[in-house]
Amino acid sequence: MSSPRVRKIADRIQVIVAEMLERRIKDPRLGFITITDVRLTGDGQQASIFYTVLGGEDEMAGTAAALESAKGVLRSEVAKQLGTRIVPTLTFFHDALPETARALDEVLARARALDEATAAARGSSYAGEEDPYKKPREIGDDLDDEDDGEPVALDAAVDEDARE
Repeated sequence: MSSPRVRKIADRIQVIVAEMLERRIKDPRLGFITITDVRLTGDGQQASIFYTVLGGEDEMAGTAAALESAKGVLRSEVAKQLGTRIVPTLTFFHDALPETARALDEVLARARALDEATAAARGSSYAGEEDPYKKPREIGDDLDDEDDGEPVALDAAVDEDARE
């Protein structure tokens, strides 16, 4: 969809088709259907309508057959309400996005459970020190003599090294 006009027409087609399915189409095969998206080509000649159906495979097959048989009535109503010169051809597609999202949620839940099990198995002790990062040295640390704990002047230490 390249232009805002095409998006507006697609949104209007979605509303028209949803209202028609709710109020005027009385096919008993039509299940509990939701129109999720409408994609319109840039020239406005093809409209892909995505839908979901609550229920199992039987409801999906029945709804697909009902939509296919009601396609002409839906297209004529879209033409009447849009008032455009070109009326798009309607093509219905079952939207697999909810099933994909559900499967992804299940995978994430399994991964979360495995992470929690791993965290419980490892315990609460650290692998190394509590704080593994090096601390910045303080200025007084370099000047201290490690043997007697008294500070030694740098000049004296250099002089002693030079005498030897």
